[in-house]
Amino acid sequence: MFAAVAALLGAVLMVLDSAAAGADPVGAGSYSTTAPGPAPSGCADLSTDPRHWVTADAPSGAVPTNDWWSSILWKRTNCAYGEPLFAQPLGFRAQSAGLGVSYSTKPTISGGAKGVGEYHFAYQEDFVVGVAGLAAPEVKVDDWSDWTVSPYLGDGTHTLRATIGSGLPFAYFRATGGDAQIRTAAGPVDVWSASGSMIGYTVDGHDYVAFAPKGATWSVSGSTLTSSLAGKDYFSVAVLPTTPSTSAADREALAAEYAEYAYAEVTGTAVSYRYDEADSTVTTTYRFTTTALEGSANGTVAALMPHQWRHLSDGSPLPQSYVSSRGPLKVLCGVTSFSTSMVFHGVLPEVPAVADSAGADAATLQAYLNAEQADPARQVSDDTYWTGKGLGRAARLAEIADQTGNAEVRDAALSVIRSRLTDWFTASPGETGHLFAYDGKWGTLIGYPASYGSDQELNDHHFHYGYFIAAAATLARFDPVWADADHYGGMVDLLIRDADNYDRADKRFPYLRDFDIYAGHDWASGHGSFAAGNNQESSSEGMNFDNALIQWGTATGNKAVRDAGVYLYTTQAAAIEDYWFDAHDQVYPSGFPHKEVGMVWSNGGAYSTWFSSAPEQIQGINLLPVTGGHLYLGDDPAYVRANYREMLDQAGRNRPGIWPDIWYEYLALGDGDAALADFRADSSLTSEEGESKAHTFHWIRNLAALGTVDTTVTADSPLTAVFVKNGARTYVAANTTGEDATVRFSDGTTVQAPAGRTVTAGAHIWSGGSAPGNTGSTPTPTPTPTPTPTGTPTPPATPTPTPTPTSSGSTGSSPTLYPSADGTLTGTAGPAGRATVASADGVNHDGSPYKPVTFTASGLDLTYAGGTTRFDLSVDAGQAVADGVQIQVSYDCLGSGKWDRVETYRYFATDPLPGWEHYTDAAGLLSASGAPCDLRNGTVQAKVWNALGNAPSTLGTGDLSALRLPYT
Repeated sequence: MFAAVAALLGAVLMVLDSAAAGADPVGAGSYSTTAPGPAPSGCADLSTDPRHWVTADAPSGAVPTNDWWSSILWKRTNCAYGEPLFAQPLGFRAQSAGLGVSYSTKPTISGGAKGVGEYHFAYQEDFVVGVAGLAAPEVKVDDWSDWTVSPYLGDGTHTLRATIGSGLPFAYFRATGGDAQIRTAAGPVDVWSASGSMIGYTVDGHDYVAFAPKGATWSVSGSTLTSSLAGKDYFSVAVLPTTPSTSAADREALAAEYAEYAYAEVTGTAVSYRYDEADSTVTTTYRFTTTALEGSANGTVAALMPHQWRHLSDGSPLPQSYVSSRGPLKVLCGVTSFSTSMVFHGVLPEVPAVADSAGADAATLQAYLNAEQADPARQVSDDTYWTGKGLGRAARLAEIADQTGNAEVRDAALSVIRSRLTDWFTASPGETGHLFAYDGKWGTLIGYPASYGSDQELNDHHFHYGYFIAAAATLARFDPVWADADHYGGMVDLLIRDADNYDRADKRFPYLRDFDIYAGHDWASGHGSFAAGNNQESSSEGMNFDNALIQWGTATGNKAVRDAGVYLYTTQAAAIEDYWFDAHDQVYPSGFPHKEVGMVWSNGGAYSTWFSSAPEQIQGINLLPVTGGHLYLGDDPAYVRANYREMLDQAGRNRPGIWPDIWYEYLALGDGDAALADFRADSSLTSEEGESKAHTFHWIRNLAALGTVDTTVTADSPLTAVFVKNGARTYVAANTTGEDATVRFSDGTTVQAPAGRTVTAGAHIWSGGSAPGNTGSTPTPTPTPTPTPTGTPTPPATPTPTPTPTSSGSTGSSPTLYPSADGTLTGTAGPAGRATVASADGVNHDGSPYKPVTFTASGLDLTYAGGTTRFDLSVDAGQAVADGVQIQVSYDCLGSGKWDRVETYRYFATDPLPGWEHYTDAAGLLSASGAPCDLRNGTVQAKVWNALGNAPSTLGTGDLSALRLPYT
């Protein structure tokens, strides 16, 4: 395998920028060196010189595209200054006199509760930073790094160079040819602090501080601040995370704290990531390089976006936060880096066929499959996008047919994939279609025929190529020779590198072209030349690309590609949860009436798409394609059900009228039984272009059997998933390699995964699939005993009963206690009931019980068995926003009235949707005191309270909640 990887790398590192017309080989494949169709275009001579607006000092190699700042380099509308740039928290607009600055805190919301609507934190200029006398005819780009850019303005006499970046409250400037100037948009400058080189001022309710070199001063004249900079050329400006209600003392304190880092100019940023297979986590580190212009400080101030601060693994944010179109930004001061830790929950080639083995449903599935044998791809157009959609359709059919033993349909689908990929991956001189062409000036690989601006605007490469790569991953399982470096593996790798080059040393393509490293998600537009910045609507097609990298990298043994896919997938799933779905109800501004946006813009979001105003498609564009790599959509089954209900409400229907198959498949992630019933009632539906009835029925029927995704358990292999239904877990492990594997799940379950098989254990024991070349008897997985299940069943499942603890000795197994309406914890699950958890009264009570609901068990004789307390509480905040339920479990070893062990768990942020949610021990310990102890006539007490919020919540009692003790 190592030899194959080395050969692959050798093949793809061939020099691509050949000047000669024709085709350059990559293994058995090839690409054209002459585009048979349109190339990227824009103002001036960009089509032939993409570095037209790049200075001589800028980095060499391929120019970045698809970024938040692309419009100042790739000009298409404003050919002098580009469009506004939204960096969070600040916005910027280049202009003749300098660089305009905006801190937009007041959103504009259009549309009502029904139909198309959007919100934007539009660019609203507070002031312009410039140089006295500057009259720059255009803006150029002098430097860039992973999430910063340096715009350059000059007129031959005066120059202004800025460094701005995502998450930077500071903007750093270099000025020559005149005094530094800050000119406010309206009225005289409102100065609230002036102390030598530092001046604090307010514009439109926003507090800023400007820092000149030591020894310099600022003068104020009307609407203009001016400084000679004491003969030096540097200064910085920062926006403070204050509000109009911030006290003068707190504002001054923040200004003083920021002043410590005002002269540590950020000169570079870089991300690094690590996928730890053993505990299935992705650790991402964001690093800042700074140059100390004065003093010795080397840290800076960073404003973290929600998907970052939710998973922050180091640092303590300030209590203040910034307003942004991405929700509240939390602030770290004095950092040279910060890290996040995210759990990767795994992906699958396809959901397993646990319910398709016999009976009428098995016959129905085979009939659906057989109907596809003649044309598995059903391609509707010949361009890269629709070719990709057809390939994706065929790949799903191949996976299902293989699982269920339908070799004829499987081989027909694989044949289509092989022939079409081989055709596209082979370019001949003079050929005009079904090929890829490398443009060495732009550093991009373009497929022809192109579509949706994938050629002239470099739009959507990750969308289009993700389908190609995913289909190639399926083919690689069955035909590893086709996928090796000597054949077509090198062409697949080029598609990966074009859309999201994972190798910094490879200068032929920009690093992670389509992925905004700081924002945590892709941008679809190559140039981003819009007043609202860049945009993306189909987040799920971006995830299709990320999943494709995981599948391809795993099947071919390329860990660099696999790990890049895991990083992109895990990060983007977190970003989608916040910015497309606002699952925590903290991102969309108050007054925006939707639970999802079809499109994310740099400065907002829109309940709309580029192609449709139908709610089924506005919301549905973020659901397709439905694959085993899209299980993240089911991480919160309650949200799935709520999102489905909103779509129906918006459409004014009882069932979806457009893309019903996509919606039933999505609903199956939240309620498989309901989705199956809807499909059976609507089985004559017309499939979405990338779907088939065979896949739709397979997906829904099997999820109805498997249940919902259980995110509390992970595995040490990337191709895994865990499902739970009625309290019983099913563990799924897919092995797409040629060697047998043992997969270990985090709760201790072990599954033997033979080469080329998908196996399940637990509630369903099943094995299927024959790739690569394994056609013998079906092996049986060897699971370990299934632990007491947790998860999110609907309605809440009755926890598995265990023997009742008594005062006479050990129960012989880990006891489970159930909260009762009378305030006791009992060993027998009583009838379902409800207890009211009082409001936190708007005060933060994190870690400190406040008006708790208390449940107690006494007279217990139990022996500590190791491990930790487990719990599964059904909680509901109704429509209340920002409640956070918390539990504390205390142990009194001898019934003496003194708590020997106290465990406080992190609170659970409930959603504002009626219906039970599950608060489990997966939230993690907040604190623990004392050592675990044996109980002799001991007492256990559980306190449940609201750590946050202004409204009461409800706790399910009886068989709705359970506390599992680490005792025998």
